[in-house]
Amino acid sequence: MTSLILVRHGETDWNVEGRYQGQADPPLNEHGREQARKTAAEIAGLRPDVIYSSPLRRAWETAQIIAEAAGIDRVIPEPRLKEISQGEWEGMLVTDIEKEFPEEFRLWRERPWSLKLPGRESLEELEKRVMDAVSEIVAKHRGQKVVIVSHKQPIAIIKIHFQGIPKERIWDILPPNGGWEIIQVAER
Repeated sequence: MTSLILVRHGETDWNVEGRYQGQADPPLNEHGREQARKTAAEIAGLRPDVIYSSPLRRAWETAQIIAEAAGIDRVIPEPRLKEISQGEWEGMLVTDIEKEFPEEFRLWRERPWSLKLPGRESLEELEKRVMDAVSEIVAKHRGQKVVIVSHKQPIAIIKIHFQGIPKERIWDILPPNGGWEIIQVAER
């Protein structure tokens, strides 16, 4: 079995403000760094073998804090672990998105897997890129403890894939900032 230790980055000011981040690149705030240090202390005790991270600053900084606590020299950047691209919604407050794009936002909340908007990545596109990356990571590190530092939707996609959770439940399984869990992946 390969252990995937899935970690969502710590908090940013945009999380607090209710702004869609997507692939925009705000850094962790101080509370987010504190969350990352707490998570790092817990994960260090698991003695992970390797750490992969989205290169976006909020994830990368979280991964660096974990690597230092776990005594791992290098974090491996994996661009396919980035958050979903939200197009023009990135940087907008949720309340403004609801006002400016009421029908699209309703569909995003009610039937996200069916939504395909110009300039945005669909959940199917996100699923393909994230699972391509994770499949390669698992194949390369069979039997190891692998930390993956990413974002809420990529982590939900990984959980859906390996835990058999119905896709329609994606909004129910989003991890909190600084949250982490272990999932076991059987050899195939």
